[in-house]
Amino acid sequence: MHDIWNPWHGCTRVSEGCARCYMFTADAARGLDGGVVRRSRGGFDYPLRRTRDGAYKVRSGELIRVCMNSDFFLEEADPWRAEAWSVIYRRPDVKFFLLTKRPERIAECLPPDWGEGWENVMLNVTCENQRRADERMPILLDVPARHKGVMCAPLIGAVDLGRYLDAPSRGARVGQVICGGENYDDPRPCDFAWVQALSEQCRARDVTFAFIETGTNFVVDGRRYRIPRKAVQAQQAFKAGVEHRGRPVEWRLTDPLGMELPADELYEPRYRARCRTCGSHLICNGCCNCGLCGEPPEELLPASW
Repeated sequence: MHDIWNPWHGCTRVSEGCARCYMFTADAARGLDGGVVRRSRGGFDYPLRRTRDGAYKVRSGELIRVCMNSDFFLEEADPWRAEAWSVIYRRPDVKFFLLTKRPERIAECLPPDWGEGWENVMLNVTCENQRRADERMPILLDVPARHKGVMCAPLIGAVDLGRYLDAPSRGARVGQVICGGENYDDPRPCDFAWVQALSEQCRARDVTFAFIETGTNFVVDGRRYRIPRKAVQAQQAFKAGVEHRGRPVEWRLTDPLGMELPADELYEPRYRARCRTCGSHLICNGCCNCGLCGEPPEELLPASW
């Protein structure tokens, strides 16, 4: 995927949401130990790589999800994090999405010149149930940042974020909430009632809510549905009609000299026709026709289709 940057790989489980982690499942299938944290051999500088004509492969305005096979604030990654921050600093024209289950480590791991936050970084915490929301959300709200978000995935219990969406925050308030069910290794159920409640909380406060997938074990009105294919999960999530496009996240992206880039110079996500019925379309970085999905190239459409 062109929107993923994994400067290191591997992690350790810290909470209930980690029990069925896709990374451990994928590594085990390849005979690897997902608990071994290791620096990426060939991808550490991915956001800085250029094409033959000298242009960056990751274009201005793109969104990059960081450490999807690990945790950016993992203690074992302390020796490499300063270098990763340096990569992010050198691309002030790119949006970086950082997700963690270790918000208690954020403050001590921020770069010296973080101030009230970098304009191109969004800090996100995972809240898989109410216990973890009550543990992690106060920490997120107390950390200075220009952009903040929440990932309720895998959603394995009811979560009430209302008090945290209303609470004072140092820097930005929460700008988006992403929600999804669980997959892999005997997935736990995701109840649609939990999803609806989160959607209503976000809608009442005009916070973007993206229901990206049902998960394999989806419960609606007490009836259990098994949905093994992730593409179908994403379609069903969209059809559920609970997404909400809230206040836009106002990114200020600049060139290396600090000059703000005009909108017409930024990457515009483009999509396949089927993307219009995908639960992730509100938060997606678009398609690049790379072929990794196994489908042939096709005409890509702008978000304003």
